[in-house]
Amino acid sequence: MRLDRYDLKILAILSRDGRITKSRLAEAINLSVSPCWERVKRLEKAGVIRGYSARIDTEVLVKLTPVWVQVELKQHNAESFARFERLVAESDAVAECFAIGGGMDYLVKIELESIDAYQRLIDAWLVSDLGIERYFTYIVTKTVKRHGPPALPDPEG
Repeated sequence: MRLDRYDLKILAILSRDGRITKSRLAEAINLSVSPCWERVKRLEKAGVIRGYSARIDTEVLVKLTPVWVQVELKQHNAESFARFERLVAESDAVAECFAIGGGMDYLVKIELESIDAYQRLIDAWLVSDLGIERYFTYIVTKTVKRHGPPALPDPEG
């Protein structure tokens, strides 16, 4: 799907403010409401816009400790990767997980109420049949930026 400068402007605005009105969005990109809204619907139908959500400040509700973990598996085969990825997908404590290159297999972000809770989780993973060879833990001491809008191409070219 080719995106023009209007589409990119729409995406940039909606990524910052998903609750913007149709008329304010149209005004911001310098189109009338109907063509602007048709573009939004086309972007939704194409799956470029997957949905709209609220950014929840979980620290207001409960203080969670974020921990990043690099994980290397003992075996590098489809079965081992699938087993680890299934566990990660089913774990509420895992906020994000990325398969990575460069010496480690995965980068996992875990959010729990304490370092002790994190260590209990890792201990359980180590005694399970996950096949973790080694892992490195990085405790987050300060959040500098969290979930900003996505980096989009410059609509001006």
